[in-house]
Amino acid sequence: MATPISGGSGSVREVELPRVAGVAWPTRAARSETPFAQGVRRLRRSTTALFGVAIVAVLILVAVFADVLAPESPTASDQTQTFAVPSWEHPLGTDQLGRDMLSRVIHGTRISLLVGVSSVLLALFVGVPLGMIAGYHGGRVDTVVMRTMDLILAFPIYLLAIILMVMFTPTAGLIGTMKVTGAIAIVRIPIYARLVRGSVLSIKEKEYIEACRALGLRTPWILFRHVLPNCLAPIIVTTTLGIATSIIVEATLSFLGLGTQPPTPSWGWDLKANVAFIQANAWLSLFPGLAIFVTVLGFNLFGDGLRDALDPRLK
Repeated sequence: MATPISGGSGSVREVELPRVAGVAWPTRAARSETPFAQGVRRLRRSTTALFGVAIVAVLILVAVFADVLAPESPTASDQTQTFAVPSWEHPLGTDQLGRDMLSRVIHGTRISLLVGVSSVLLALFVGVPLGMIAGYHGGRVDTVVMRTMDLILAFPIYLLAIILMVMFTPTAGLIGTMKVTGAIAIVRIPIYARLVRGSVLSIKEKEYIEACRALGLRTPWILFRHVLPNCLAPIIVTTTLGIATSIIVEATLSFLGLGTQPPTPSWGWDLKANVAFIQANAWLSLFPGLAIFVTVLGFNLFGDGLRDALDPRLK
């Protein structure tokens, strides 16, 4: 193998190194695998995580193309087809108003994912900055922020969501969906604030953070450029699992009559409306319940796979 060597006059010439049997000279420096690549590799090896990803992907496609996939309008009623059993014409049957249950389940996917994802993103938008500020500055700022978060966490999640929805007054349509999203987001803000604060408390003592302070870098730059990227792994995992929890909370609120209001299709509301007919027409409650189960299962499997892939303690 030829290796460049500097000559006495400054010129560079190649010298042939001796070949030794059984020894392979390195031709270039080995590149280390990035933590992100390691996480992706471990995620791809997890069968349960891939199963969760497949479920989530199918749900997203159903939500996006609900208008195309649904055979009928979810609000169209036919009084001559009430309580129709599952058939080729109505694969999941019809409810007490003659509405096609398959169409309602398909469109309910859009509402559930919209509320679940939007509420988590809104909670992230508020909770992550609060957690970073409290953990980085400490002192009175930390005390005020975290005691406020503790006050919110003192309420059981469902009780606080119910109280908030009573205050907001449930309504139908997009406004009603936004109210449900806001109530669930408020409930979840302390979770992300406490999570990020704990990570910041350990990261801010690192040498590279001290170096940033010594260089006179501004606090927002340090937080968002150097602190936040090192908190992303637990945030991503908690966010994925939080979507499943938010979907359950939305279904619970709708079942209690405080969530998504008719005629907007909702899995929780369909359970509430059809629970009185469960003995004679069990399928009316079975299919919305299965939709909630499959959705929550998919996000939980995906979240568990992300945790196993991104947690450095499991390497």
